[in-house]
Amino acid sequence: MADYAPVIFVMIDGLRPDAIAPAGCRHLQTLCERGAWTLSARSVLPCITLPCHLSIFHSVPPTRHGITTNTFQPMARPLPGLFDQANLYNKRCAAFYNWEPLRDLGRPESLHYAWYRNTYMSEDGDDEVVDVAIDVLARHQPDFAFVYLGTVDTAGHFYGWMSEGYLRQAQRVDAQLGRLLRALPPAAHVLVHADHGGLERSHGADTPEEMTIPWVLAGPQVRPGHEIAESVTLLDTAPTLARLLDIPVHPQWEGRCVEEALSA
Repeated sequence: MADYAPVIFVMIDGLRPDAIAPAGCRHLQTLCERGAWTLSARSVLPCITLPCHLSIFHSVPPTRHGITTNTFQPMARPLPGLFDQANLYNKRCAAFYNWEPLRDLGRPESLHYAWYRNTYMSEDGDDEVVDVAIDVLARHQPDFAFVYLGTVDTAGHFYGWMSEGYLRQAQRVDAQLGRLLRALPPAAHVLVHADHGGLERSHGADTPEEMTIPWVLAGPQVRPGHEIAESVTLLDTAPTLARLLDIPVHPQWEGRCVEEALSA
């Protein structure tokens, strides 16, 4: 693991930025201290899980990729996503997730390793995702890994966003994030963010509570302890990860690399 330098993208579904402090998410707070961060990044409309993830991985808004619900349909005008682009440039990709519609984020054979189990409705549902990710990263050493943690969003729908139950689940998932971070080599780059927030027991509308997300990046090429001043949206994730993977940005992607987060 000494020379292993992966790029890891961790999604904490439904995590509001104003939940981090009251939930006691100390591992995410420590990651902010290590890297560059903003608590005012923006989601896309509709801020629903599958449309958000299609926008994250393909760097275009839902008006371009056409997915506006949690039901996948092929794009009318297909374009490569981050998995496809990374695979094209011989990067080995892995995905670990517990919500099945995310299987459509890349084209067939764009992943070298994929793991799914339907656990997002369980309180401990993200624990096994992290268990498997730690094991595969150590044994197979993919260049890029996507780790999806879905239970905070489930808690929001069940208890309500910012409720005691929601904050308790955010703290639990932060502990799993800490386990993953401790298992990574020093040369790893890690991006952690949410896809959307939530209000009461739902999300999808254009309110600050639903549209505002945390976005935190750390690693050797990242400015430590830096609060990002420029605007950041979900569309900027794929270009930023592409830079860290040293692969070209696809010309049809509409986001841009968050240059401010990176060291000179």
